[in-house]
Amino acid sequence: MIKLNLVYLLAGLVFAAYAGLNAFDRTHPTRWRNTAFWGLVALSFLAGDRLGDLGNGVLVLGLAATAGLGKLGQAAPLGPTASERRHSALALGHKLFVPALIIPLVVLVGTLWLKEVKIGAVPLLETKQATLISLALGAVIALAVALPLLRQPLMAPLQEGRRLIETVGWAALLPQMLAALGAVFALAGVGRVVGDLVTQWIPMDAKPVAIAVYCLGMAGFTMLMGNAFAAFPVMTAGVALPFLVHRFGGDPAVICAIGMLSGFCGTLMTPLAANFNVVPVRLLELDDRYAVIRAQIPTALPLLIVNMVLMYVLAFRAHP
Repeated sequence: MIKLNLVYLLAGLVFAAYAGLNAFDRTHPTRWRNTAFWGLVALSFLAGDRLGDLGNGVLVLGLAATAGLGKLGQAAPLGPTASERRHSALALGHKLFVPALIIPLVVLVGTLWLKEVKIGAVPLLETKQATLISLALGAVIALAVALPLLRQPLMAPLQEGRRLIETVGWAALLPQMLAALGAVFALAGVGRVVGDLVTQWIPMDAKPVAIAVYCLGMAGFTMLMGNAFAAFPVMTAGVALPFLVHRFGGDPAVICAIGMLSGFCGTLMTPLAANFNVVPVRLLELDDRYAVIRAQIPTALPLLIVNMVLMYVLAFRAHP
């Protein structure tokens, strides 16, 4: 059976390669800081399950301290020049999209079909993690296709991966860190506290009010925390489960799915989602640091309203 630990192993080896490339790059402006940072990230993927809670906590503090010492620098550009890239792109044409399209295709096949495949009585993929495993498998297959198609050396994917990850910097770890923060909040009972505060100020006797509180709360909490995965356990435990599911008898799957979409609307409107809204500004070298957010707000607000309508219509069809 292919389990999630193989995905962690693959990710850890990639980050370890980034750390190694930095360590041997004498021209790098922040050679050892980058080596330490990406090395710690690699360690978290490769041995996080063996470090225990204390060890992982120390590792996170080490990441924060390393990034806090100063900006993580970028290596000098390697590989083809801009003109060479342009010439190659024109020569390949639409074939360039083949590796990119392989990834969602493999994810779709893996999620809908491969998770049902068994060798004997043993499933081929760990059923609960079929989508994530399929994503990693798709990336590997896309890489195997891209290398001969683009006629690049074996080290090109790692060099380009290092260039991209160093452009993004520490913000690449925000989703993982904030999702972990959401789990900590849930264990600490923050959701229950939020639910108590809500019921003190807002009457939750009407279904539309409860839906609005949950969806708006998901968006608002996401804006404060920077990630919908961090807001989800708090708002779901505090509002969705006690009111929308238990009191009004809503479908938990529909409520949770649309609740996450509502949180993503908040992601579009906050600078705290730095990996989504601040990094693109840096990559595109825009003058307005909030340009991405300003462009997304007119889409996020109508979508939030649509989510509330969809939840009212879809989540309570069996419970008028």
